[in-house]
Amino acid sequence: MSSTAAAVLASWQAPPVLTALLAAAALVYLRGWRKLSRLRSGRFPTWRLAAFLGGLASVWIAAASPLDAFSSLLLTAHMAQHLMLMVVAPPLLLLGSPYLPILRGLPRTFVREGLGPFLAWPAAKRFGRALTHPWTGLLAMAAAMWGWHVPAAYELALRSSTWHEIEHATFLLASTLFWWPVVHPWPSRPRWPEWSVPLYLLAGDLQNTILAAILVFSEKVIYPTYASAPRLFGLTALEDQAFAGALMWVPGSLAFLVPAAAATWRLLSPGPPPKREPAPAPLPIPVRTRTAGFDLLRSPVVGAFLRSRLGRRAMQGVMFGLAALVVVEGFTGPPAGAANLATAIVWTWGRAIAVIALLVAGNLFCMACPFTFPRALGRKLGLGQRAFPAALRSKWLAAGLIGVFFWAYEAFDLWDRPVATAGIVVAYFAAAFLVDAVFRGASFCKYLCPIGQFQFAGSLVSPLEVKVRQPEVCAGCTTHDCLRGNAITAQRGCELELFLPTKSGSLDCTFCLDCAKACPHDNVGLLPVRPAAELHRDPPRSSIGRFARRPDLAAVALVLLAGAFAGAAAMVSPFAASVSSSGLRAAAFFAAALAAAAVLAAAASAAGRAWARAPASFAEVFRRQTLTLLPLALAMWAAHFLFHLATAGPSIVPILRRAFSGAVVSGAGAGAFPGPAAISGIELLVLDFGLLLTLHAAWKLAGELSRERAPRLFAPVAAVASVLWLAGAWVLLQPMAMRGMLH
Repeated sequence: MSSTAAAVLASWQAPPVLTALLAAAALVYLRGWRKLSRLRSGRFPTWRLAAFLGGLASVWIAAASPLDAFSSLLLTAHMAQHLMLMVVAPPLLLLGSPYLPILRGLPRTFVREGLGPFLAWPAAKRFGRALTHPWTGLLAMAAAMWGWHVPAAYELALRSSTWHEIEHATFLLASTLFWWPVVHPWPSRPRWPEWSVPLYLLAGDLQNTILAAILVFSEKVIYPTYASAPRLFGLTALEDQAFAGALMWVPGSLAFLVPAAAATWRLLSPGPPPKREPAPAPLPIPVRTRTAGFDLLRSPVVGAFLRSRLGRRAMQGVMFGLAALVVVEGFTGPPAGAANLATAIVWTWGRAIAVIALLVAGNLFCMACPFTFPRALGRKLGLGQRAFPAALRSKWLAAGLIGVFFWAYEAFDLWDRPVATAGIVVAYFAAAFLVDAVFRGASFCKYLCPIGQFQFAGSLVSPLEVKVRQPEVCAGCTTHDCLRGNAITAQRGCELELFLPTKSGSLDCTFCLDCAKACPHDNVGLLPVRPAAELHRDPPRSSIGRFARRPDLAAVALVLLAGAFAGAAAMVSPFAASVSSSGLRAAAFFAAALAAAAVLAAAASAAGRAWARAPASFAEVFRRQTLTLLPLALAMWAAHFLFHLATAGPSIVPILRRAFSGAVVSGAGAGAFPGPAAISGIELLVLDFGLLLTLHAAWKLAGELSRERAPRLFAPVAAVASVLWLAGAWVLLQPMAMRGMLH
């Protein structure tokens, strides 16, 4: 046996006081549980006993195992000890619902005469309610986590065994308060609505993620004790610190995300079918029509601007000016992308702002798109009278163009080629004019535009949608001006042939608001919707049909999913050198990512369908489940673009100084940029939200396709989504070749 192994085995200990306290707690709980399980076996099953004893065992292992002995030598061991006290022991203890078992396990006289008056004291009840409030738990967790990881406090705990025990007691108590609103052990009741639990857990995960990122990315040893401690297992102090941060980051985040997903699952699970009751006799009262709530078009400032005839044109004018600036700067400015305003506007700021706007408010880019100006010119010239070829009225060509664009971005280093960037903008204007000069119905937007398809797919997880305010009003409408146009006001209808009463979701909707301006009843609004709700619904949609019959939409989703992960991975050191500036290698890289995405989605659909014995065909399950992965794909895109914006965004200041004053800009190049800890935390939080929305949509879809066996249909696609989340988290944590930055 090696000396290290012998030292590990010899470092087990049994702290007498702690061991006695934990043993006493186990005996008291067991005594009370036995009494209650006989009276209320459904409320106190065996698994509650196992959970409580497991929580006590976790506390004992954290204090008695080699983790404690090595905590002053290895930060990784100390971090594992903290995780057991913060995310393992507290939820297990609370799952045991210990309040009543402990009271029933204590001597009856002591409970009645000693604890009884205190527990019945109103001040004690108020204190207990305040102590178990979610805000108390969240603040206690944050204070304990950040307070004890301050170097001075951490070093104090390493030097003093007494303060070390106080530190651990603080972690255990604060974490118990944090997990209380999540578990809310019986007979306590939740203080916040159930939908807040995932957000509450994500807030806790954000604290954990930021602190872990600081440890991972720090270039110096934060705690001096570990710098001077004897080195074990061949790890340097800095490597040990990075491993401790990674342990806190990945397993620690999963400890928050798994229950967040479980809470979302429970919240969105289909309940039992309602009991059928005889219909009541009609009452002699008038029927009240449903009135829409919040409507952005009815807001005093933004709504008035959007509804005005010049509102959209003003937005398009600004975007057209930026496009012209990109063209001029791209053709005449510095050849280096890092010093040119064209590449900064398009690849750093433009992409990030467009995706953020998409996820926050919907398809705003298409509303302000300058590439529709050629279409307006074509209409003025009386062009665009032909119907688009029937064989091409799908998203297949658009999916291919999106893939070509993703490939070209890496193969030709578009981020570093201002001339190519300007050429793309010019080509976009020319393509929009040529297509719309021949074909009617906004054919370029609907069938070809790669940017538009990205926006259309992303709008399925957006919180705003153009829809009717009162369906009853549309039921009595005979003119259908929202679709055909209004001759009286000289306002055209929807060019994309979306009939508002049967429109569902924002797919193919450019947010042009022509329908709102044409409606004579003022019955169209920009209304809030549940994000990703359309991903599990499949009604016959106007102009689109049912998702189950649209393999081309699934293809677009797969291309966006593969592009999201491959595009970010192409900046990671192992891939960046081989993918960049090589057309063949870039094509192989993206083809492999697309094939992997398709295989994973198909395998999940086949396995889930077979396990659940779902009546739907494999094609339907595959097409619809693939769409549920869109939130995760959009979250990966958003996290990736946020990294670009946070790291390369500030370089626009010297670029603007050069562009408008002629000042010289320092040279630019590429270098490994690890990313600030705070940005990494925000990136992972965005990815967490994407995972939760994907799980939400997949679970609701599973309930629709196979109500009785929904968990079986859901499990494989949930596993695929989790694997993708882990892959995305790994990519976002890697040092990236930050291209296009000024040095």
